[in-house]
Amino acid sequence: GSGGGGGGSYRARRGRSLPLLPIAVGVVLVLIGVGIFVYARASSSGSGSQQGQSQANQTIDGVQCQGSEQLAYHIHSHLAIYADGNQTSVPQGIGIAQPQQVQQTQQGPFVTGGSCLYWLHTHDSSGIIHVESPKQRTYTLGDFFDIWGQTLSPAQVGSAKGTVVAYVNGQQYSGNPRNIQLTNHAVIQLDVGQPTPPQPYTFPSDL
Repeated sequence: GSGGGGGGSYRARRGRSLPLLPIAVGVVLVLIGVGIFVYARASSSGSGSQQGQSQANQTIDGVQCQGSEQLAYHIHSHLAIYADGNQTSVPQGIGIAQPQQVQQTQQGPFVTGGSCLYWLHTHDSSGIIHVESPKQRTYTLGDFFDIWGQTLSPAQVGSAKGTVVAYVNGQQYSGNPRNIQLTNHAVIQLDVGQPTPPQPYTFPSDL
């Protein structure tokens, strides 16, 4: 009789433990699923950042970003921007990909290089656009703004909106400012809103 009771007790214990098995299996499956989801999210995030970086350095308007400066065609233009009469600086390092190498000079930061350089770029905030290309071709202000990642249209320059008046070498430019050609020692001025008389600019003697 005691053996039967023991058997009954065993069966009861076994009966009570049986529902725990599918629960345990379910918990394990859920944990595995969470692990896969987290791993997938991490993998997706990692590949996304790499993709974003490659997109950041992609060819823009036919202008490539290369590991060294291309000096077969080497000229300089100057750009000044005025929004309602106030000059807006053109930042250093446009067209030079991160991570950048920066030197501090008396005139301010000077970006000497980066992971790659577009054929159109700026080293400092003087407004000088460096055109350093493996071959001679026509480059425009629109190309430069696209590399900069800023809007340029007859009604907008960067974040400043209003009627845009452009000058090239002191003469008013008729037409879309995006089409202004970057020629050697071209002095380009963009006025947004309140007009500003064209301002002269003298290039450094070594440019």
